[in-house]
Amino acid sequence: MNSMGRAFAFAAVVSAFLLLQAGNGLGQQAGSPTPAAPALTVSFGDLIEIAIYDNADLSGRFRVDEKGDITVPLLGLVHVEGLTAEQVGTLIENRYVEADILRAGKAHATVFIAEYATQGILVNGEVKTPGMYPALGIRMFNDVMTAAGGVTPAASSKVIVTRKADPDHPITVDYNPEALTPIVPRIQIFPGDTITVPRAGIVYVLGRVNRPGGFVLDGRKALSVETAMALAAGSGQAAAMDRAHLVRTLDDGRKEDIILNINKILDAKAPDVALKDGDILFIPTSTSKLVLQQAISSALNIGTSVAIYRTAYQ
Repeated sequence: MNSMGRAFAFAAVVSAFLLLQAGNGLGQQAGSPTPAAPALTVSFGDLIEIAIYDNADLSGRFRVDEKGDITVPLLGLVHVEGLTAEQVGTLIENRYVEADILRAGKAHATVFIAEYATQGILVNGEVKTPGMYPALGIRMFNDVMTAAGGVTPAASSKVIVTRKADPDHPITVDYNPEALTPIVPRIQIFPGDTITVPRAGIVYVLGRVNRPGGFVLDGRKALSVETAMALAAGSGQAAAMDRAHLVRTLDDGRKEDIILNINKILDAKAPDVALKDGDILFIPTSTSKLVLQQAISSALNIGTSVAIYRTAYQ
């Protein structure tokens, strides 16, 4: 295959890959809704807003003290720690009826937890600014992720949300705001919840290619050599495509070097090879005679300046 034909082959692979990913993004957005989080309970320091229907004098905002109590007009101390907002409303209604302040059937209390004082939102993993974030007011998933600076280039699009009220059943949501079809879940994050962004697998294509760098697998267990070369925009000038080096780390930590003839792979004269997380595909130059150890050393010396790409095929 001549150079023009190979360029068309690269373009075809990239186009097919982009169309496939766009379709996947649409399918993910149309998926089943995320289960609702269990109701949160009141704790020390929270600010509770109580509205009594047609009784503004009995309504107001009340801070929960260290004993779990609030001071309610005409009722005095009422213990609310450990109750949900709905349960607090029912308790207040009953107390006013029992005290003959309001009549049964006429007492309607609406309770809203305006501020969770002791329960922040933890964001960790592949975000730019991991840490604890305040949970004041209504916090949506994307708001919290934005506060954390967004995801790093190495982040997986499968993000885990662990509810404080139900830690044994974490939720996995799709999140990729930079995709061709942006994927942003519309779910609320509650005080005490934890957002964990795992690291996605990365395959490195280095050496004599037009776009060297790391390419995120993001949900894929492997990436073919042909697709990786397309994502790297093809081979550069004087590339030795017939003796590329695939450097792979084995389970015991040893490095394995595999010589590949990429020209034959692209011409369908040799089987394609699946690249795995951590693999380094190194394309040497044809004008220099690199010995095996030099090729491996160069491939492994990727440092921190290597670009990581995720939007090219998302």
